[in-house]
Amino acid sequence: MDSYSQLVIDAVEKAKTSVVKIDTFKSKGGKTEPKGSGSGFLFSSDGYLFTNSHVINSADKIKVTLYDGSVHEGAIIGEDPDFDLAVVKTSAYGYTPAVLGDSSAIKIGQLVVAIGNPYGFQHTVTAGVVSALGRSLRSQSGRLMDNIIQTDASLNPGNSGGPLINSDGEVIGVNTATILGAQGLCFSISINTAKDIAIQLIQEGKVRRAYMGIRTQEINTITKLLHHHNLKNEKALFVISVEPNSPSSRAGIKDGDFMISFDSITVNTQDELFRLLTADKIGRTAKVTVIRNNELLHLYATLIESGSHSVHHPN
Repeated sequence: MDSYSQLVIDAVEKAKTSVVKIDTFKSKGGKTEPKGSGSGFLFSSDGYLFTNSHVINSADKIKVTLYDGSVHEGAIIGEDPDFDLAVVKTSAYGYTPAVLGDSSAIKIGQLVVAIGNPYGFQHTVTAGVVSALGRSLRSQSGRLMDNIIQTDASLNPGNSGGPLINSDGEVIGVNTATILGAQGLCFSISINTAKDIAIQLIQEGKVRRAYMGIRTQEINTITKLLHHHNLKNEKALFVISVEPNSPSSRAGIKDGDFMISFDSITVNTQDELFRLLTADKIGRTAKVTVIRNNELLHLYATLIESGSHSVHHPN
């Protein structure tokens, strides 16, 4: 057995029993009809699991099939359409949950494995590498999801909601989307983002967060520029685009800016920015520090609640 194959086999062995198949149903004219299917994975031994919001959205009934073939009813605890995440609770008890890793430790080029149920083929395994980090992607709600992991591990309909794991079998992402017509462009929500969202979904049933309206990419900053401005950043967030009529647009943030700090707190990664955009920031004005044309600028953005205004974007 070659070493690459052994790595994939060992990783799958550690995570496979936590992966579930999700079937959803809709009530229509007094009858219950199949709506769709997807994947998910247990993250607690008492039956809580992750999946995508678009997998379970508007379902009247959820059926969860575990690795051993047992079937359980699922109840939606909460969902966040803006990040295409949902937490479902089943009556399954005592099963070994997935081990949640640390997505901040991911490196471009490292081996990753996706497990899911594409087209109903249960526990399909695909492998690839991390192609890029810190991507932004539009969710089906139309909002920009930040800190997305791009891989070339093939995903197909039915893979949605399944785990992306590393060579240690730890979950580092929740598989969410492919770009139709493109090959090798597959995306996962970072597990660190998913952990933060899960806490709110379990406690409140929904997520409230502040919204800026920028699309960013994590980049390694130029050391000389950092020293010149006496900054402590290891990285910065490069602003790829600014949503029209968003808080960032009104604050004067522009494409090509390097975001250095938010509310006087150094920001190196999208994870760090995500954790700062908490509900208590809604309606508040935050100081956003950027570098533009080698100059340090302090701009002021009055934040709104995520989902509180419509987003217009091309199909």
